[in-house]
Amino acid sequence: MQILRREDYRRMPWKNGQGMTEEILIFPPESGLGDFDYRLSIAHVGADGPFSTFPGVDRSIALLEGGGMVLSLPNRQDVTLEQGGAPLAFSGDWAIASRNLDGKTIDLNIMSRRGRFRHTMQRDNLEMRHGQMTTTLLIFNSDATVIASGQTISLRRFDTLVFSPGDPLDLTLTAQCDLLTVTLDAGYQS
Repeated sequence: MQILRREDYRRMPWKNGQGMTEEILIFPPESGLGDFDYRLSIAHVGADGPFSTFPGVDRSIALLEGGGMVLSLPNRQDVTLEQGGAPLAFSGDWAIASRNLDGKTIDLNIMSRRGRFRHTMQRDNLEMRHGQMTTTLLIFNSDATVIASGQTISLRRFDTLVFSPGDPLDLTLTAQCDLLTVTLDAGYQS
C-alpha cells in the first residue's frame, strides 16, 4: 500500500490551456499526456468550455465539489454531474463541452489507454472487497481515518491510497466519508 498526499501532487495547466489540474498519478511515471497508460487527476474547472480530447483513451469523471456540471455529449445528450453522484464513463475521442451550473467545480478524472489498461470508477463505502489482481486507488473526498492491516492512517481530503496487485485490501473506515474507488486492469484488449 502506498499513500499519496495531496500536497505532493503535480500541478499543471490543462492540455487545452483552459484550466488547472492536480496530477495524482501517471503511469508509466516518466510518461506525458500523449503516451501515458493511465492517469488520475483532479481538475479545477473555473469556466465553461470544451474538454481536451484524448484519442484511444477511455475516461471517467466524478464531481467532487461545486453546484454541478453539465456535459454535452456528441449524441446531443446532456449529462449532469452532481456532488455525491455516480461517475460518468466516456470515450476520450469524443468532443465534449462542459458548463458549470453554479460557479467553479472540482472533479476527479481517470483516463486509461485502450489496449493497455481498463478502469472502473465508483463511489464506495468500503463495504465491498476488491480483487487482488487489480491496482486499486481509493480517493478520499473528505478527511478520513482508516485502519489498514492493523495500522491507523489519517487522510486529508483528496489524499489517495494505492493498492498494487497482491496487496491485501482490508480496510475499515472509522467514520462515513465520501470515497471514490478506481480499479485498473492491465493488458485489456478492446
